[in-house]
Amino acid sequence: MDDILRIVGKQETKQQIEQFSTGDIIRVHERVTEGTKERIQVFEGIVLKRSGGGTCEMITVRKISSGIGVERIYPLHSPKVEKIELVKSNHIRQARPYFLRRLRRIR
Repeated sequence: MDDILRIVGKQETKQQIEQFSTGDIIRVHERVTEGTKERIQVFEGIVLKRSGGGTCEMITVRKISSGIGVERIYPLHSPKVEKIELVKSNHIRQARPYFLRRLRRIR
């Protein structure tokens, strides 16, 4: 059973995702459905956390919008996520830089 799940998981993962890590600034292009219309909404922020693995991998992205911190959690291989692009690569020593929540301005 584990072999079958592994094979299906490899087929379902997206291959065009750029390599990024925590601390990097990324843009997530997400499909949003409003009634019968569908559009792409862009969310740009800093990666706080990557968790899980394979098809269940999740990322937490944080941005400051009008002085208020906004965090979104995205499934990395979801069909709703159109693409993820790397804006700026940062070197951070911590795996989960939650200290960035206390900072007012990121960049």
